[in-house]
Amino acid sequence: MRYFNTAGPCNRADHYMIEPSTRLRGVEQLIDTKQYFVIHAARQSGKTTYLHDLTKRLNAGGRYYALCCSLETLQNIVDPREGIPEIVRTIKNTLEKQNIPFGTEFAKNPDYDNFSDMLNMELTLFCKILDKPLVILFDEADCLSDDTLILFLRQLRKGYNDRSFTPFVHSVALVGMRNIRDYSARVRHDSESFGSASPFNIITETYTLKNFTGEEIRELYLQHADETGQRFEDSAVDAVYGQTMGQPWLVNAIAREVIVKMLQSDYSKPVTGELVEEAIQTIILRRDTHIDSLLERLKEERVRNVVEPMITGDEEQTDESSDDYQYVLDLGLIRSENGTTVPANPIYGEVIARTLSAGYQKRIAASNPDYLIPRYLKDGRIDMDFLMKDFQNFWRDNSEIWKKRFDYAEAAPHLIMMAFLQRVINGGGQIRREMAAGTRRLDLCLVYENEKYPIELKLRRGPDTVKEGLVQTARYVDSCGCREGWLALFDLRKKTKWSEKLFIRKKAVDEITVYIVGL
Repeated sequence: MRYFNTAGPCNRADHYMIEPSTRLRGVEQLIDTKQYFVIHAARQSGKTTYLHDLTKRLNAGGRYYALCCSLETLQNIVDPREGIPEIVRTIKNTLEKQNIPFGTEFAKNPDYDNFSDMLNMELTLFCKILDKPLVILFDEADCLSDDTLILFLRQLRKGYNDRSFTPFVHSVALVGMRNIRDYSARVRHDSESFGSASPFNIITETYTLKNFTGEEIRELYLQHADETGQRFEDSAVDAVYGQTMGQPWLVNAIAREVIVKMLQSDYSKPVTGELVEEAIQTIILRRDTHIDSLLERLKEERVRNVVEPMITGDEEQTDESSDDYQYVLDLGLIRSENGTTVPANPIYGEVIARTLSAGYQKRIAASNPDYLIPRYLKDGRIDMDFLMKDFQNFWRDNSEIWKKRFDYAEAAPHLIMMAFLQRVINGGGQIRREMAAGTRRLDLCLVYENEKYPIELKLRRGPDTVKEGLVQTARYVDSCGCREGWLALFDLRKKTKWSEKLFIRKKAVDEITVYIVGL
């Protein structure tokens, strides 16, 4: 029986899967016209599954010899004296494993000292003895770095340019997480010219492997229903798409969590929206390897340069044309929605917020162990006036010290408040978050016993901040289906006294009540 795969490439015999050939159009036309090109997508988006399928289809078609060759083992080999010979060995081993005809003839007597031309020469000699054109799909190509990457690409370019008079590889794909633009950024030296000598100027196209659509998710889950009789309710499919935006690993992981872990493979029970929501929370808290590997990236400065403005809503700090922005986009951590930078999906947004505020939350728990939901309950509802006054006191006593302790200093007000609220609500409730660069705010909504408490966070930037914040908060409160909400207004001016910063004022905006909480 097939299952939902969350580890490694998929295959039709063992796994439910979307037909790989439908996920990327136009690649075979590039191969037919002898093009060198790039395919990039975020981690665990189905790149290797697609490459294996493409390799099989090309070989079955009879026009080419196709080789899928992973360069993953060459990560961090920067010296081309070691890197280029290792690439040649990797190609040789892969040819033999994939049973390409004449594969044993490749690099039969290699000159490993001639690293500056070795790859080009061995591929040329090999292509001369083949009776069909050779296509090479280099998986994990972005594992190559520095001078190894430069020399690898330059030798490919040399063979490409010489193809009119000597055989060479018919078509090459460089496949990884990063776009060709980021290859350039990673090897650019002050003395390096990227004009006519550029090792990248033979790349004609760049393709991105997209996430699943809502219909593709439905199709994937229907495969399971057809084989087992266990159906996914519409609410479940909608919840999965809404929370994952079609990220393939998440789509499979949620289904596996519900079916195998929660329902214990009892196929008589349907998969409901409620079960999906519970599975999502489990995955978020468990931080599986896929999520953990992405969150490790948050420690990188170039990632912080993009993620921090997304949290604070500061569009002036977000340059979508920068190499940093493209890098974080390629990692799959963010996406652009109507010109606004947002988390790639709500699940990633949640784990980003929890990860960056975790240090604050631990310190809150250690210093103020009574900050839990029972402290703030009054007649079964959260006493928001009491909660906000507690946070005001906490912010006054700790903000200056804590802001200096963490890398995301500009987002400290937002992260500290999220940590405070997360600590409180962990006793029984939920926080919903909406962050987006360009909005100049962070929207939070506490949910406890089906009651919603909308909160909007803003930094005081000038005299118009309050007026703007009131309108935005009222709009957010209305979208939550509530009649009252809270505007947390952080005043970071150093010369303003705390007695002036800390206040709670009640304002009416149309039929919405907004409590301005000065901080």
